[in-house]
Amino acid sequence: MEHVAIDLGGKQSQICIRASDGTILEEKRIPTEALFAYLARRARSRVVFETCAESFYVADEVMKQGHEVRVVPASLVRSLGVGARGLKTDRRDAQVLSEVSCRIDIPSVHIPSTRSRDWKSLLSMRGGLVASRTKLINTVRGYLRGRGLRVKSGSSKYFHARVRALGIELPLALDLQLETLETLSAQIRRADAEVARLAKADPVCRRLMTIPGIGPVTALAYVATLDAVDRFRYAHHVSAYLGLTPGERSSSERQHRLGITKAGSPSLRALLIQAAWSTWRRQHDKPIGRWADQIKQRRGKFVAVVALARKLAGIAFALWRDQTTFVAERAAR
Repeated sequence: MEHVAIDLGGKQSQICIRASDGTILEEKRIPTEALFAYLARRARSRVVFETCAESFYVADEVMKQGHEVRVVPASLVRSLGVGARGLKTDRRDAQVLSEVSCRIDIPSVHIPSTRSRDWKSLLSMRGGLVASRTKLINTVRGYLRGRGLRVKSGSSKYFHARVRALGIELPLALDLQLETLETLSAQIRRADAEVARLAKADPVCRRLMTIPGIGPVTALAYVATLDAVDRFRYAHHVSAYLGLTPGERSSSERQHRLGITKAGSPSLRALLIQAAWSTWRRQHDKPIGRWADQIKQRRGKFVAVVALARKLAGIAFALWRDQTTFVAERAAR
């Protein structure tokens, strides 16, 4: 089998092809849009490239042509020799990846399904809308506070209405921002409706939403991030994948415990933390709430809420794996 290493670029891509014995057969630079036609003419090969914006789309198309695909994590390529001794060019990167592929069964990241990527895109765009609204709200609040005015607390989607209810004359710039806020809130409502529709139609998301504190956004993000439940053997593996497990930096007789590793998806981790706060409030007198209270007494509320987020991630995994729904009595075990 030949080993085809590609250094993907937005416009041009560098290719290095080696035989199984490591001999370089061909090196060339071609337009990225011509990549699929080029590979379609070749016999079945192992195609290797680094993670980037185009990597999963390219992986899908290349696998359809019958090739074996390896998408190498960006965090791993330096340990394989890419960029060694301060020398990094597209040609050298392709040469290193192809040479390593000849020597070892190079590991690949999980290639998410099309559904998973579509859901992640929807949630990412929704998150962008929410972040834009938050920035505008903070700008308007800052302007009003500078003039001794305060807006009543309430939902962000009606913030523009509460500002107009102050009955003051607004400058043009502020009026334009309020119009933008109104538009953003309407767009977020549309995105939320689409998320709720997708979550309601998916049986796994429906099971996850039986967990107190987990709604359509968190359920959809969880399923999109994990993609396939059989990728993980235990709930602890899921917690580690999401960066919710403690880190450690120990050597010899010295032991140093760290905070959570924060590996994996930051957005899903943040959603699980929010879900943990909500669960704690709603289940304060239930077993899972009392469990969190016990941790709070020992370690404080912030450690307790992270521990509860880790437990929620494990519960969601168990519900997905076992095709069951949330049972409060079992949750604290």
